[in-house]
Amino acid sequence: MRKKIRKIGDTAYHYGVQLVAVGALTGLFAGIAVTLYNVLASIGEDFSRDIYALLRENPAFVPLLFVALFLGAIVIGGVVKFIPMIRGSGIPQTEGATRGLLHFRWYQVLTGMFAASLATIFLGLSAGSEGPSIQIGGACGYGTADLLRRKETVRRYQITGGACTGLAVAFNAPVTGMAFAFEEAHKRFTPEVFVCAFSSVIVGVLTRNLLRPLMGFSVESTFTTFSFAAPDMFSYLYILLAALVCAFAGVGFYFLVFRTKKLFAKITFWKGTGKMLIPFMLAGVFGLITVYAMGGGHELIQALGSKSEGIEVIFSSPLWLTLLIVVVFKFIVSVVNMSAGVPCGVFIPMLAIGACLGALLSLLCIQMGMDPVYADVMIMICMATFFTTIVKAPVTGIVMVVELTWSFTFLLPVVMGVAIGYLIGDVFHTQPIYDKLLEGIVEEQNVREGAKKETVRLRVVKGSTGEGRAIRDILWPSDALVVALNRGGTPIVPDGETVLEAGDELVIVGETSDYKSFAEDLAVTVGEILKEGEGAPAPSHAAPSASADESPEGQENGGKKE
Repeated sequence: MRKKIRKIGDTAYHYGVQLVAVGALTGLFAGIAVTLYNVLASIGEDFSRDIYALLRENPAFVPLLFVALFLGAIVIGGVVKFIPMIRGSGIPQTEGATRGLLHFRWYQVLTGMFAASLATIFLGLSAGSEGPSIQIGGACGYGTADLLRRKETVRRYQITGGACTGLAVAFNAPVTGMAFAFEEAHKRFTPEVFVCAFSSVIVGVLTRNLLRPLMGFSVESTFTTFSFAAPDMFSYLYILLAALVCAFAGVGFYFLVFRTKKLFAKITFWKGTGKMLIPFMLAGVFGLITVYAMGGGHELIQALGSKSEGIEVIFSSPLWLTLLIVVVFKFIVSVVNMSAGVPCGVFIPMLAIGACLGALLSLLCIQMGMDPVYADVMIMICMATFFTTIVKAPVTGIVMVVELTWSFTFLLPVVMGVAIGYLIGDVFHTQPIYDKLLEGIVEEQNVREGAKKETVRLRVVKGSTGEGRAIRDILWPSDALVVALNRGGTPIVPDGETVLEAGDELVIVGETSDYKSFAEDLAVTVGEILKEGEGAPAPSHAAPSASADESPEGQENGGKKE
């Protein structure tokens, strides 16, 4: 066992080369799969718009639409029942896999999410492709690691690489994809996460940009209809007002999702698949009223730009009323889709809601005296603020808006808006919405069932990935907590800042139902498992350990209890 462990953790150099090589393969796999998915999703959005437009002109055929939506709800509800890991956008499940909390059959998730989410787009739901792209990319990373028989630690890195590649390919935004890996997937920056994200994203985006022209699609996917002017000092007052309104709207969206989720949990007819009827029927009603209630929201956001032809008004209503109706429709269907667990993305719909709020508020602010030249700036700021309030990922929000517009003109006001959104979320004690959803999934899946507290003693081997690293910068197994460290016979109380050295002896405690896998995962990172009676005795302060409920926090804080 010890000989095998030393061979695995030979040198950090070989480990890094392995991560780059497997990351590149993940990027290629994810780039092909996600590019194909997004091309089909784009075709699906065009198809559903044409069908709904035809039905508006021929209302006699509208009942056929609702029959199709009824059948679609039953079929997709059955698929979700069979593959529960594709419920919702798939982002919480992917984050759970990157943190070692969840495991799934990658081929089931890949094909299930690919087909089910495409079906929702073709049927005209308010369904984005970015969330499913993240899960499809993560499944590609999981599959690459499985096919190459990589260890658990490498698998988690590759899921991360695949997930951020999925986002980068969907948006054609490589920096946004990498920011997502650090801020949302792992909530930390480590060299290994950077290597996996970088190698996967670069290969994935290059693959996308080679394949799309061959399929007859353009490479660009940024918002090109906006024109930005640097705000003056007086315009910051309007920006502050708009950011506050969007932040409160984001808080309302957050709490409404979980309140509605509880209501949907009470719908049990047809073994729970009946709950899918509500979002599908709503999609049909709203889609017949306005085309902007359908699809993810790319076309809607583009239509809000000052260089576009303008938004299509509803029933000859004023522009402000059309924007208000679209905001309300998008808000309702996005909340219902998330609460019911429809396998579709809400990433871009959230951005679209924020952008529409920004357009609506810009009309109000212009009436109050704001120069119309700042309207596009306000739309982008509101988009980033609404997103950040809900997801609690400020860096991703800032980078995403700048990268999608290729403009730094409004960087300072965007930072201000994102900061306001984040602070308002804190005032109302909101958690990142994907983390909160992940908690529910972990509870539903009984992930911790049968788990018990295990203790593993290890020695840091020279050349291992753990040597020379602070405890907080190491990707430990889920629920692992470093409770004691012995260096040269001297006990040290470890915290997140403690840097491991060759020869250090560690005592690690964690909740697990698979001791062998848990120990091997630790050994790959540190280098050598100590047998009973080997090494220095554990110090007396090692006994009191964090409880199972505290372990995830300890892991994220590098073993330091707050």
